[in-house]
Amino acid sequence: MKNIDSKGHVTGKSIYLDDIPTLSGTLFGVVFDSPKAHGHINSVDYSKALTLPGVVRILTHEDVTGENQIGGIIPDEPLFATDEVHFQGQPIALIVAKSEHIASKARKLIEIDITEKEIIVDPRIAQAKGELIFPPRTFKMGDSQDAWKDCKYIFEGKADVNGQEHLYIETQGAYAQPMENGNIRISSSTQGPTAVQRAAAKVLNLGMNKIEIDVVRLGGGFGGKEDQATPWAIMAGLAVQILQKPVKVVLSRMDDMRMTGKRHPYAADYKIGFSEDHKILAYEATFFQNAGAAADLSPAVMERTLFHATNSYFVPNVEVTAYSCKTNLPPNTAFRGFGGPQGMFVIEIALRHAAKEMKVSTFSLQKKNLLKDGDEFPYGQIAGGVELEKIWSAVETKFSLEEQEARVAKFNKEHSDKKKGLSLMPITFGISFTKTPMNQARALVHIYSDGSVGISTGAVEMGQGVNTKMLQIAAQMFSIDPQKVKLESTNTTRVSNTSPTAASATADLNGKALQNACQALVMRLKKSAANHFKCGAGQVEFKDEAIYILGKDSHMTWNQLVDMAFLERVCLTENGHYATPIINFDKDKEKGHPFAYHVYGLALTEVTVDCIRGTYEFDSVKLVHDFGQSMNMSVDLGQIEGGLVQGMGWMTMEEISYDDNGRLRSNSLSTYKVPDIYSVPKELIVEPHDTVGTEMAILKSKAVGEPPLMYGIGAYFAIENAVAAFNPNYKLIQNAPFTHEKVLTGLYS
Repeated sequence: MKNIDSKGHVTGKSIYLDDIPTLSGTLFGVVFDSPKAHGHINSVDYSKALTLPGVVRILTHEDVTGENQIGGIIPDEPLFATDEVHFQGQPIALIVAKSEHIASKARKLIEIDITEKEIIVDPRIAQAKGELIFPPRTFKMGDSQDAWKDCKYIFEGKADVNGQEHLYIETQGAYAQPMENGNIRISSSTQGPTAVQRAAAKVLNLGMNKIEIDVVRLGGGFGGKEDQATPWAIMAGLAVQILQKPVKVVLSRMDDMRMTGKRHPYAADYKIGFSEDHKILAYEATFFQNAGAAADLSPAVMERTLFHATNSYFVPNVEVTAYSCKTNLPPNTAFRGFGGPQGMFVIEIALRHAAKEMKVSTFSLQKKNLLKDGDEFPYGQIAGGVELEKIWSAVETKFSLEEQEARVAKFNKEHSDKKKGLSLMPITFGISFTKTPMNQARALVHIYSDGSVGISTGAVEMGQGVNTKMLQIAAQMFSIDPQKVKLESTNTTRVSNTSPTAASATADLNGKALQNACQALVMRLKKSAANHFKCGAGQVEFKDEAIYILGKDSHMTWNQLVDMAFLERVCLTENGHYATPIINFDKDKEKGHPFAYHVYGLALTEVTVDCIRGTYEFDSVKLVHDFGQSMNMSVDLGQIEGGLVQGMGWMTMEEISYDDNGRLRSNSLSTYKVPDIYSVPKELIVEPHDTVGTEMAILKSKAVGEPPLMYGIGAYFAIENAVAAFNPNYKLIQNAPFTHEKVLTGLYS
């Protein structure tokens, strides 16, 4: 089945937040935010702004009817600043006017006086000063302190990796409308409808049942709308509660970039030790997460960093510690990979460092230390169904690795102004929310009396094709034409208490809940057919909208059976629930079985560096990926390609830049570069790994949202290997992204 949204997208008929027709009398909100990164608010003068014709109201913390607090994990983030500001871009007020233009004009008339305080933008400085979001956490296995004495080779170093702007095409926004009896309906561009509903109920001092959140689709999310869609929806809802008029709040691109958090930048220290035969015996790492000014999702992101600190390798003695450091930047948040890529990057840096010093191939170190079935992860889970060695062998044979290495070596010998580099990037990524209670989902299914079907789940469509997969499941379960199935919007009134669309688990959780609902309806309908045909329910089969008894066509159609069941007063509605079995994690012991399964893969990246200019082109990325038994290969391939290129952008050109005063310098598309058509690999080959999949995945089709982003880390090391081929005295930079400026530094330092 093709992506069901494709036609709507290319014809411009797909409905996004800004396409919702505005009701008569709709007002528009623009956020007034802090011009300083840290300080005490002495005074704010709104008088000039309030006199501007068309300005209806300016809302501040004094207008909040409930609790002025939107922190999800930790209650440390006010909706509107009160007496202090902690980052440039922090919301102070919402200007509500008859047009967005008027509200924006009014914003310029507001005068604010702030006494500045110390500004911290470096996580290492924050940690040294004791400025932490919450206490540090450590994962341990074995005894790394004792293991150092057995190591033949020991290497230490630092590794830094920058953040990344989500740059979803659709900016943050919400449209709220007053309903009867004090109810409020909010259309929100959010990955977490229930998170918005819960926070809005607290701020507006209402029951969650009084607030309906509705999401048709998002114009991209990548994690940036998991938690950070919340404030704008609440502001719109608060304005509705007070003014009893529809209110729309949609951020401009520059407002969005200035006010919202990014992928967490990390600084890290590492120490790695090897035996004489190059087996990793011990690994220690300390991560300094730049959380920004409030927790947001930083505790969970930091935890995921620890979970993936050893990537695809077995290390018998591990001690990894992470600090979530409070700085005066916008609160950083979820981003595809959710802290996992930052952890993986550091151990890959450590392996590259070791290989250079030992004068061996990084590839040989990687291959020698790959995880195997029965190995233990540092968090206690025993690895099972590990595909890494098979995938490595597949890359070697399918892509003629030795021949490609020889060809690159020959090219580098023959060219003085250009050099090629190769890298291999293995991935092992756990699938599940690491907070166990979040691994649950519900689905609501209606079979209408004419045989058509309507389904609602907690899954949010944001370009990843989850709607297509949900429709496939329903059509397959009932064995009916997909045209008979309608996907409803994601709505908290129809499906409550949803987990956000995140963690690569959305298709699994919601798909299995949908399966359960459909299965219950199938059994009900089979009993009706069995009663009619005087046979057992187990003898009834649905096939291509026809009813079969003992394998023979009964000449009763799907529509006829549904109509008969309706007349017999059979319930044709079902609410399905699914909770992932087995998974658990004890945070006191930092041990458990947090993941339903892992996704494996390996990417081979080739780059050509122009050693005169410092520029580079990616010749190819060839990878073997563990899809399980893909239920929709065209959708999944799109995720692989998009994730890979997004990861490559993070590793090469996407450079977040704040000055020492906490001001975002890369604040527009003229100062922040994302990959375009000229940045992608000239050749991209994705080979599915031949595997049986796992029952823990929906229809054995493994999650594919986040894992491919980590393949992009290979871009960094391919560039580095090319630079090292030119400059024999090259000193490892160990600071991503590997921009053209850093390439020139590496080539000629």
